Amino acid sequence: MISVHQIQNQKELTAFIKFPFKLYKNCPYWVPPITKEERHFMNPSKNPVFKNAEAAFFVAKKKGKIVGRIAAIVNWIEVDQQKKSKILFGWYDVEDDIQISKKLLDTVISYGKQKNLHFIEGPVGFSNMDKAGLLCEGFDKLNSMNTWYHNPYQKEHLKALGFSIASEWLEFAITIPKYAESPEKIRRISKIILEKYALKVLQFKSTKELIPYVDKMFDLLNNTYNQLESFVPIQEDQINYYKEKYFQYIDPKYIKCITQSDGKFIAFAIVLPLFSKALKKANGSIFPFGFFHILKSLRCHDSVSTYLIGILPEYRQKGLNAILFDEVHRTLDRKGIFKIETNPTLKENKAMLALWKKYPYQLTKRRRTYRKEI
Repeated sequence: MISVHQIQNQKELTAFIKFPFKLYKNCPYWVPPITKEERHFMNPSKNPVFKNAEAAFFVAKKKGKIVGRIAAIVNWIEVDQQKKSKILFGWYDVEDDIQISKKLLDTVISYGKQKNLHFIEGPVGFSNMDKAGLLCEGFDKLNSMNTWYHNPYQKEHLKALGFSIASEWLEFAITIPKYAESPEKIRRISKIILEKYALKVLQFKSTKELIPYVDKMFDLLNNTYNQLESFVPIQEDQINYYKEKYFQYIDPKYIKCITQSDGKFIAFAIVLPLFSKALKKANGSIFPFGFFHILKSLRCHDSVSTYLIGILPEYRQKGLNAILFDEVHRTLDRKGIFKIETNPTLKENKAMLALWKKYPYQLTKRRRTYRKEI
């Protein structure tokens, strides 16, 4: 008998957060989150996203033991302002029993119907800055700090339960040569575009130099992605939250920005050291040794991952991707780093996919969100 229970207190929330540690205990490719960060992230008094969203967390139990979990999410900006009548689901982890998936998803659907919503979609987080997409290919690769891992059977559960594909993201492993041997076309385009539009590339040596530009980056993100059907504008309080959450992990030298000659901010790119192995060793805890592993990865790493790229709409299709990546390549070359894992890239993002394919690459992962009318 499978029963579903809504999380009511901190003890139950901890069990919700800890369930994947049991589910993926013997999986060498699952990368655990930091449990303290997860608790803060799900706490309405800590995470400002809850000013415009609500969530309920559920676990499925069988014979008294947790066998699955899921979150039901409503982003009210999306529903009220963008008129997208959907209930979202996330944190979807289950044992291999389709009845567990059905019970949990039916619970989310019921939650959505109570709110008078008309379709369900996921897995996603609370906002576009959060993890999204069910892993559908690449089960033999480590997930990154900003993605989820899933078991292969989960996509089969969703398909059997009548869900269809909503969006698809691709991830690549790229091998870059020494900068002097980089694709001549990329270097040539970068130089031509910089001169043609009288653009300037900003370089940062310290976090202090970077901070004045962070708000501009988030403003640019809103401008970059606001045409996407699934995008919800990032609110000011959320920007401050993500500054604190992520910029502690960023080397300022790994951030490249482009401005016009008059100083107008038009593009940026952020890459991060690849923390997957460090987080695997930390096993969900900063103390006593988790912080050491993460700090070591910050200082000494042989690969990076792309995190965010934003380009002002009027500069799309004008070669700024090439400029940003050319500048990142210069920095990585100086550090002796020649391996990059890309952040999930929407399948429709042809310009970015074309850029990755200028280098030796391997498609490593495929992620999808799924939807269903309710």
